[in-house]
Amino acid sequence: MHANLEMLESEVLKLAPSERSHLLQRLIASLDPIDDDPTIDAAWELEADRREAETAAGTVVAVSSDEALQRLRSRLGR
Repeated sequence: MHANLEMLESEVLKLAPSERSHLLQRLIASLDPIDDDPTIDAAWELEADRREAETAAGTVVAVSSDEALQRLRSRLGR
């Protein structure tokens, strides 16, 4: 790892968890140029609305994140 990157990583790890989370979100956003695409935002909003309606109607059942990850790991054979 480059010395500047190591120094930066060391400084970032000194931040509070909430500050690191905020920085991470900003870094990820900087890598995803489609993040500002209103068409994609609208599509995700429709999908979220659809999923919320299915949950409210009882046609699907929400599971915890732990259970969801366990199911995915099982499908992937991990």
